Amino acid sequence: MDLPVMPPVKPMLAKAAARIPAGMQYEAKWDGFRAIVHRDGPEIVIGSRNGKPLTRYFPELAGVLLEQLPDRCVVDGEIIIVSGDRLDFDALQERIHPAESRIRLLAERTPASFVAFDLLALGDAALLDTPLRERRTALEAALAGVTAPVHVAPVTMDLAVAEEWFSRFEGAGLDGIVAKSPELLYRPDQRLMVKVKHERTADCVLAGYREHKSGPVIGSLLLGLYDTDGRLQHVGACASFPMRRREELMAELAPLRMAEPDEHPWAAWKDQEAHATDRMPGAPSRWSGAKNLEWTPLRPERVCEVAYDHMQGDRFRHTTQFRRWRQDRDPDSCTYAQLDEPVRYDLASVLASAG
Repeated sequence: MDLPVMPPVKPMLAKAAARIPAGMQYEAKWDGFRAIVHRDGPEIVIGSRNGKPLTRYFPELAGVLLEQLPDRCVVDGEIIIVSGDRLDFDALQERIHPAESRIRLLAERTPASFVAFDLLALGDAALLDTPLRERRTALEAALAGVTAPVHVAPVTMDLAVAEEWFSRFEGAGLDGIVAKSPELLYRPDQRLMVKVKHERTADCVLAGYREHKSGPVIGSLLLGLYDTDGRLQHVGACASFPMRRREELMAELAPLRMAEPDEHPWAAWKDQEAHATDRMPGAPSRWSGAKNLEWTPLRPERVCEVAYDHMQGDRFRHTTQFRRWRQDRDPDSCTYAQLDEPVRYDLASVLASAG
């Protein structure tokens, strides 16, 4: 493979916002696996957002992309699976399986689609330094003849249309709107786009758990995010699981238990002085009293998506709600940069209206 933009490429990312900004290009936010496709003649590589190849997990899509994409190109987009009339993220997760026979079966049973929304290279030309409005024109021309399961994402420059999409598309499983400046250059792994989701979510590192008060089952999962210095900070927990699921999680997470807890990022949690510089479970609190603060460390290798209402400083204000595992995410990518800004309330206006 010899392209002007070579794999692996980490995609350009988005930061969260509470409202859809004006004066932008708007697209639906697809609930799938972000993927950058490199095609050079008979060669094709489907790369994930962390740069690892996805090609073997979507053999049916690799064949279709070879047939429909330009002979030499690099395309940014999303892999999705449609079940009925909505997107099915769980079906995508099932594809990340070690057995090729299982992957082939699922490829026939729940075939994937690809939605293209950006063009990084075409022929011998790299387009990373080309404004989005020109890349979009080139994308539409290059993929003008594609048919399902390959699609070009619809866009609009009309804020009213974007707001309508935000409401209308939710029932189909799309989880918001992505806004991009028409002059935006493509910068891999930088959060230069804006995303507005129907609820605030964060991808967090699972770093430990506490047992439930009723016995040896999961009580709460302990969550972490990496700060700008690369240190894993404890940001909260998620705990709302049915009892049967708590039992299942106990067995499911057993392989992640650490034989040498001293190697865990929060190994110093019992040293109260350490809490002055890092957030770890077991911090002193006037609310904890005689509460048992013991917890079980896990190798920080697994990522889960949680829903939250807002932040208080550098932690979640309330217990989060577990949404799903994210097998497509690397723990190292779970940083504070992905979080929405804290919600700000104009208290003066509220008090004035009350009068």
